[in-house]
Amino acid sequence: MSTPAKKRPEFRNINAFKDLTTYRLPPAGIVSILHRISGAIMFLLMPFIIWMFDTSLSSEISFESFKAAFNVGMLGIPGVLWKLVALGLIWAFVHHFIAGLRHLWMDVNHAVSKEFGKSSALFTLATGTLITLALGAKLFGIY
Repeated sequence: MSTPAKKRPEFRNINAFKDLTTYRLPPAGIVSILHRISGAIMFLLMPFIIWMFDTSLSSEISFESFKAAFNVGMLGIPGVLWKLVALGLIWAFVHHFIAGLRHLWMDVNHAVSKEFGKSSALFTLATGTLITLALGAKLFGIY
């Protein structure tokens, strides 16, 4: 007696409402998506970055207004919210930089394997988070 053949998997398009909630993205996929999001954040907040750079370097008076924006607030927005925007920019830059180094390392060394992708993605996520937490602690005056 022969055993019946194992049914081959059926590949189909995914249902966005049903399948996406149960799909587990690998760490490399998470880093890739966050790399794009961080680049978009930096691009969209470029006017804020230019304002911060300009007011911090123009004069002592503009630097004091720059510090006041983060301590007291500006334009009716409390200083804590300005610090949160700055923290978001810090995360975007740090993550984008480390993920970019990861991509450069893979390109130069031809290190394209499932194991390296997972380990380097976890390293990118952990390092980016730790550096962001350290810089966020400095931003909020914890040390």
